[in-house]
Amino acid sequence: MDRSPADVFAEHARRGELAYQVDDEGRPVFRPRVGLEAWRVSAGLGTVYATTVARPRDGEPYNVALVDLDEGFRMMSRVRGIAPEEVAIGMRVRLAWEDEVPVFEEETAPRQSSRLRLQD
Repeated sequence: MDRSPADVFAEHARRGELAYQVDDEGRPVFRPRVGLEAWRVSAGLGTVYATTVARPRDGEPYNVALVDLDEGFRMMSRVRGIAPEEVAIGMRVRLAWEDEVPVFEEETAPRQSSRLRLQD
């Protein structure tokens, strides 16, 4: 093994890509694991499978969601851009990034860049 799966995943994340592995039969595997060599990049579209609202004592509420990606794997993340209580099971979402961390936005929402751009 030349690089750890976490390093490969992080490299993709720096490029704004959500990478996942596939097993010998082509089934998607997520989170990255040692022993699997084949990688794919998700189109970043999925459906909210489950959601809840976390309400920290000294902070703002936020949602925690399980998202089923169209490629066939599920991941835990959050949906940004709408009130935590408005995230709904069955909602279509698309990938967004915050500091190389995958988050999601409602698919119908206008795309907003989460990356800083340098001005000339």
